[in-house]
Amino acid sequence: MGNIKVDHVELSEDKLLGGRVRFCQPASGYRVAIDPVLLASAVPAVSGSRVLDLGTGVGAAALCLAARVADCQIDAVELQPELADIAVGNVKRNSLNGRLSLHVCDVLSLPSAFSHSFDHVMANPPYLPASRAGPPSRHNLSKVEGSARLTDWVAAASDALRLKGSLTFIHRADRLDELLALVRDVAGEIVVAPLWSHPGKVARRVLVRARKGVSTPLRLVPGLTLYDTDGGYTAAAESILRTGAPFTFDPDCSHPDACGDSVEDGWTAS
Repeated sequence: MGNIKVDHVELSEDKLLGGRVRFCQPASGYRVAIDPVLLASAVPAVSGSRVLDLGTGVGAAALCLAARVADCQIDAVELQPELADIAVGNVKRNSLNGRLSLHVCDVLSLPSAFSHSFDHVMANPPYLPASRAGPPSRHNLSKVEGSARLTDWVAAASDALRLKGSLTFIHRADRLDELLALVRDVAGEIVVAPLWSHPGKVARRVLVRARKGVSTPLRLVPGLTLYDTDGGYTAAAESILRTGAPFTFDPDCSHPDACGDSVEDGWTAS
């Protein structure tokens, strides 16, 4: 697919989920990788769920979730107006008007109407605190925290959730202890899934899911290995990234109640 120019910004036309999602993004600078796809796959939304996507960028995670879960309603917020404008175009490109709404705002100042309104919140926040970023990238808000720190992202997710709703984050593994400390203050039933690049390699990303108003022990599950020894996607990764399968936190559970995923406990939309 070729590049196009919109308002003097060169955009590339790309696709996700094996072509089910088509989107534009800036041709240079921060580029969508697999993280938002994995994030969207881990959200336990069902038809009728209301979902909030914090820091949507060009809308990749929201678009993937909308493609996977029919009739869920998604509100997506983005601080950078130029990215939000591209995301609006991507919503139209995928015929999701009416299901996916964009809002230009900071996680520090979400609309008051969002408070306690969502069944699920997902976030792919900037991975680096400003103190760990070099001068060239310090102002790249897609990669480096600005005025909103990780604690603010977790607080915003918690405030937006209804009781027993879920929050799902994807983040760097080396910030897992910080993320868990913050999540424990607002939610329980925490599940951590490492994302391994290759067999035997250190996990550099983690998926963390928790539920507001639920108190059960933390669980560490097997997670997902992305690439096999030949360099291609593993079968499990392929099913998520190409066909839109949901991420399975507990592949060996024979009964959902044994794994904390009880429908009675609130996985259906409120």
